[in-house]
Amino acid sequence: MALATRTGRRPSMTRTLWRSTVGKKTVMALTGLIMLGYLVAHMLGNLKIFFGRDEFNGYAHWLRTLGEPLLHHEWALWALRVVLLAAVVLHGVSAYQLSRRDISARPEKYVHKRRRASYATRTMRWGGIILGLFIVWHLLDLTTLTVNDNAQHGRPYENVVASFSTWYGNTVYLTAMLALGLHVRHGFWSAAQTLGAGNANRDRILKTAANALALVLTAGFVSVPVAVMAGLVN
Repeated sequence: MALATRTGRRPSMTRTLWRSTVGKKTVMALTGLIMLGYLVAHMLGNLKIFFGRDEFNGYAHWLRTLGEPLLHHEWALWALRVVLLAAVVLHGVSAYQLSRRDISARPEKYVHKRRRASYATRTMRWGGIILGLFIVWHLLDLTTLTVNDNAQHGRPYENVVASFSTWYGNTVYLTAMLALGLHVRHGFWSAAQTLGAGNANRDRILKTAANALALVLTAGFVSVPVAVMAGLVN
């Protein structure tokens, strides 16, 4: 029989699921897949910069008119932003709470040494923090243009070039993309296991897919600042 809360009411199934470790891991897996889908689309959009100023600026304009005339200007874009923000917040909160729960469950150091985890696993938490800080920087850099000294409103191609023409812009971006690659590699594998997709027959395929996704996303995102630094995009 389900236990009642202090108010005398039984907790809802949604609340019970959220409070459980399995529930939090499931939320992390699902929100991670949402963000992964966004990253793939975002990377493909970024690569349009190699087709020239008009192609890239046209793509940026299309994002703001998506859904018209049924939807008002930028409504679809803002809907996507809200969904993505919710996914980021839920993912981050779940990760933090799981981390605290893990620490509370084993307050004392292990007597016997455990097998060393992979580099991606050991840096997962720091990678999440780096990516969280990068999201704030990225918005200030190329959305609000607050920290982009040479930015011009309505000219996204020029703003990207301006950002990656600075040493600090490149340093922040490249560091974050390396952290992203490690995060995706470990996160995709963890999500597959949490959602029950992994088994002895599919493990090798899932590991290969995780490595390929991490490599393609990292290379795709990194190619833009490298091209600007090399003078291929100017």
